[in-house]
Amino acid sequence: MSAPLLEMTDLVKEYGGKDGVRAVDGVSLAVASGETLGLVGESGCGKSTLCRTVLRLERPTSGSIRFQGREIAELSPRAMRPLRRDLQMVFQDPYASLNPRRRVGPTVAMPLKLQGLADGSDPRGQVEGLLERVGLGAEHYDRYPHELSGGQRQRIGIARALALRPKLVLADEPVSKLDLSIQAQIVGLFAELQREMGLGCLFVSHDIGVVRHVSDRIAVMREGQIVEEGPAERVCEQPSHPYTQELLASVPVPDPRRARARRAE
Repeated sequence: MSAPLLEMTDLVKEYGGKDGVRAVDGVSLAVASGETLGLVGESGCGKSTLCRTVLRLERPTSGSIRFQGREIAELSPRAMRPLRRDLQMVFQDPYASLNPRRRVGPTVAMPLKLQGLADGSDPRGQVEGLLERVGLGAEHYDRYPHELSGGQRQRIGIARALALRPKLVLADEPVSKLDLSIQAQIVGLFAELQREMGLGCLFVSHDIGVVRHVSDRIAVMREGQIVEEGPAERVCEQPSHPYTQELLASVPVPDPRRARARRAE
């Protein structure tokens, strides 16, 4: 069996010194190439901190982070820069993650220019191709973020993350700020792009109902620790941990009778 694309071992991120709070407490997870690992848990359990630590936006307190077999937990910002091409993130808030004073085109083109992958001085053709790939059009190139809907802004965030053709994408609550109908579109887009590009993906959400539709495996996080992990179908159909059962019971169902029966059970 080939080595995982991303592997975390006993990862700890602590705030406040020796007796501080462990936002991430001994997490061990792995993501393979072409696989989507869903990370689910309630708000404040440490999911976003885990993503920022894996990307080395924050330095881990202890533990190991291996990307393509290379230890990156202690790399300096300068040493991390070449790896940014292969490690990308889609942020939770599709408006706050975009510069309101910068048009869509330059926003998506920026990573291409920073990594030296732009076609000449004007990569407009590359950017328009990325916009089409995420379901937008060339007409969005010259628009500002405030001229777009929430779903369109999140598609811009996805296009920016995919611009460098990364090997791993961390999606931190990418649909939590969107309406239900738009959530379904974005989840479908993620699944389509993941299959098309062979991406590894860590898909983070507090909604296990969303995660189960996009993930190959699911890890359940509570208070900084992984309490259950396994194939998505098994975790959702036969959960072994009481907390996972609570998460599944909180997913709304359209039939009131089924909802009452589930609460009773």
